[in-house]
Amino acid sequence: MTARRNTSEGSARTEAVTAILDAAEALLIAEGQRAVTTRRLSEQAGVNHGLVHYYFGSMDEVMMQTFERFTARLIVRQRTMYAADVPFLQKWRMAMGYLDEDLAAGYPKVWMELQALGWNRPEMRERVAAMTAEWRSVLTEAFGKAAAEYHLDPDQFPVEALVSLVMTFNQGLLLERLSGISEGHRDLMRWIDEWLVSLEAGK
Repeated sequence: MTARRNTSEGSARTEAVTAILDAAEALLIAEGQRAVTTRRLSEQAGVNHGLVHYYFGSMDEVMMQTFERFTARLIVRQRTMYAADVPFLQKWRMAMGYLDEDLAAGYPKVWMELQALGWNRPEMRERVAAMTAEWRSVLTEAFGKAAAEYHLDPDQFPVEALVSLVMTFNQGLLLERLSGISEGHRDLMRWIDEWLVSLEAGK
């Protein structure tokens, strides 16, 4: 009887936590972190408002877990894509296509919101940095294989430098797109694509 009750309680907790995180994700995307309040979360998740603090302790924790869950989903997607047995050029084009998908899904907005919050909250900054490190590890592995495949000179094209370049220009692109700016983006993508095409031809 106790085991059945514990299972039921565990299931109820899982459902409530998932509902709260789903609500937080929707609010962050639609209205930003200022909209993530106990009242709004409980209303949208359909749970008692006391459960928000009972399960998470604070709004910061709700938002961090929302961000971590969102990021984990996308990292699984990226790992799967880069593991595919296709030329790196094809993987790159798919990855760049995902930028538009992620913008539509709201991930960059959530990412930028949490980064901004972390500027003044060290514990949040550390967790955002940890998730960014996960992205970096995916790209480092993929770019390392591509650099070897294309016979790039490691002194001229250090993998860590390439990874940092791509991560920072991606963030810049997304930030500008969120601000309604897209000037030069297609030119940059075309220039990189043409370089990769030349590398592919020279393999």
